[in-house]
Amino acid sequence: MNIQDCIKFTNENPICYLATTENDQPRVRALGFWFADETGFYFQTSSVKEFPNQLLLNPKTEACFYHHEGMIGTMLRIAGSVEFCHDRELNEKAVNDRPFLKNFGITADSPKLVIFRIAHGEASFWTMENNLKPKEYIEF
Repeated sequence: MNIQDCIKFTNENPICYLATTENDQPRVRALGFWFADETGFYFQTSSVKEFPNQLLLNPKTEACFYHHEGMIGTMLRIAGSVEFCHDRELNEKAVNDRPFLKNFGITADSPKLVIFRIAHGEASFWTMENNLKPKEYIEF
């Protein structure tokens, strides 16, 4: 497995769970993942949510993606520190890719639009076949 496998898996399985901390308490929530490419794993949210501020205070995170197959499935965990993106072209892409944002009054210029990515870190796949084997990490 390599980073291209991770990119493909996340783009094909966009529902993920993202972990943060708040006052030393773990927090996790389901998210609709935005996209991945060679530059990172991208997420879009709103500043009215709690977790962007949690990530500002502690940028370390882990995202878990899952594809259900038969009785079990495949899981991909991606860990790293987030980088907040302040790029007009990315903002435009977010609004174009996610038209529902307009229903919330979010535009490419809106301060409510928050984009972040995990550009560097490690990833590991899990299946029942490798359940008891040592993890193999993919550095990116």
